[in-house]
Amino acid sequence: MSKGYWVVRVSVHNKERYPEYLAAAKPAFEKFGANFIVRGGAFDSMEGTSRDRNVVVEFKDLATAKACYHSPEYQAAKAIRQKYSEADFIIIEG
Repeated sequence: MSKGYWVVRVSVHNKERYPEYLAAAKPAFEKFGANFIVRGGAFDSMEGTSRDRNVVVEFKDLATAKACYHSPEYQAAKAIRQKYSEADFIIIEG
C-alpha cells in the first residue's frame, strides 16, 4: 500500500502567533500518526515560485492523510493557520 503525504508550502505573516497553529495541530498529528519528513529548513528555489517554509508530512496511506486533514482536530488548527499564514497545500499518494 502506498503512503500518503501532505506537501505544504507556507508563507507565515505572523511568526509570533504561528506557534498557536502548531500547538493546535499536534493532537491531529498524533492521532493520525503523522511523520514529518521535511519541516522548514534551508532551501534553494530553482524554478517557479516559493514560500517561506516547506513541509512534507508522511502518513501510512492516502486515506489516513485525507482523514487527518478533514478531522475536527485539524480543521480547528487550520482556522488558526489561515489567520497567520498563506499556504499551498496538496495531499498526494507516493
